[in-house]
Amino acid sequence: GIVENYRELKEELQKDGILFASETDTEVLAHLVGKYYAGDLKMALEKALARVQGTYGVVVMHIDEPGRLVAARMGSPIVVGGQENEYFVASDATPILPYTKKVIFLDDGEIADITRNGLNICTLENKPVEKKIEEIEWDESQAQLQGFPHFMLKEIFDQPAVFQDAIRGRCDFVDGTSRLGGLNMNEEQMRSINRVIFIACGTASYAGMIGKYAFERLAGIPAEIDVASEFRYRDPIIDEKTLVFVISQSGETADTLAAMREAKRKGAFVRGIVNVVGSTIARESDGGTYIHAGPELAVASTKAYTNMVAVALLYALQFGRARHVSHATGLRILEALKEIPEKMKQILKTSDKIKAIAEKYQGFSDMLYLGRGVNFPVALEGSLKLKEISYIHSEAYPGGEMKHGAIALLSPEFPVFALMTKNSLYDKMRSNIEEVRARGAKVILIATEGDDRAREIADDVIFVPATMELFEPFLNTIPLQLFAYHMAVALGKDVDRPRNLAKSVTVE
Repeated sequence: GIVENYRELKEELQKDGILFASETDTEVLAHLVGKYYAGDLKMALEKALARVQGTYGVVVMHIDEPGRLVAARMGSPIVVGGQENEYFVASDATPILPYTKKVIFLDDGEIADITRNGLNICTLENKPVEKKIEEIEWDESQAQLQGFPHFMLKEIFDQPAVFQDAIRGRCDFVDGTSRLGGLNMNEEQMRSINRVIFIACGTASYAGMIGKYAFERLAGIPAEIDVASEFRYRDPIIDEKTLVFVISQSGETADTLAAMREAKRKGAFVRGIVNVVGSTIARESDGGTYIHAGPELAVASTKAYTNMVAVALLYALQFGRARHVSHATGLRILEALKEIPEKMKQILKTSDKIKAIAEKYQGFSDMLYLGRGVNFPVALEGSLKLKEISYIHSEAYPGGEMKHGAIALLSPEFPVFALMTKNSLYDKMRSNIEEVRARGAKVILIATEGDDRAREIADDVIFVPATMELFEPFLNTIPLQLFAYHMAVALGKDVDRPRNLAKSVTVE
């Protein structure tokens, strides 16, 4: 977390003669607990936290009480798992899975006292709290490598299966629509919505951007995407006819949580799109949907992103059918959706070819990603993956925006990764790539199978199966994930645990 008043507390502790070994706010909190410790760790933590301004998820133990853990939450997640004679404390349910599937999520202002005699939970004011035990349904085998060298590669290859988990039971082929029970809105309420906002951070925000395209195209509702850390500070205009989707793999992302609470305060319909069952967003939103991606252990998100997009598109179809999309169009969309897992498997078979392409470009220090329409967020996601795990500088631009600045960067030392699949913007994108070639830059292209002309304007081409334009992100993202993965491996990077990054960003 972040102790916002740590400087004042540190000065006070230094006046008491306490010496500090670091500049961190964490050390301040430890010394503050030590100052108040008089034989009862829980009481010491309560007194210390009463002085703290900020957010935290904290677990404390003391050398004099070896059989005791005390944990507390204020804005940063704490999960307690276990049964009878063993307990585990973590900030996410995933690491607890090999030991227990029964967990309790602390709420803000709660403290858990764990001893050999059991678990007691109360508020920071020492009022007892009864907590619901959540049963996590994830299969612990999903949290094992199963022969893959890295979790990221395993999770890329998991995508056909988890995509099916995301849509299973949610596609109604009789009425040609999708049905997500967590929406908690009748058709009259759905028709009253005049604006949709997606709120998220990082990879989840790119999934939300695809959701924006889908809502405008299928449901005919004006939609926008906001980065959570910006949304909450710009005094957004929201009312009871605004539907807000908050997207987070962990359901605990600090900025997304704060933005969700702001949207609720202003009267919007708020729905969560999350992966972790029982997470804070899942509990505090007015409704929502689990993406069923299973545990995602690599820091860089892959399969969770895909399932976020799947759920966003299912919501768009459900709203579209409630408004103006025909039964025949709804069926056509569902049939195309059903074909996606097999097409994903076809792309995964090209992993070795993509590895060879990545190794060919491993000597470059910069890359530019280009996409148009629904493939622009795909370009953003591909660029982010490359940055996250290979530490190569990359940028992503809409193809038509390149000439407004980024074109100045192009040279033989600045390769371009472009998405030029057969869709409504194909000719426009091809023109953009020809401009790139004219500046001498190398081009890697994602193109649709059967597009023989693609090789004319590219140094390397990765072919993907054809699908509906709105569904192209499901297929086009996979080569970008594999490219980033193989690039990072070729450069000897820690793929699953890249430097400076956390799986769940629980501080602002």
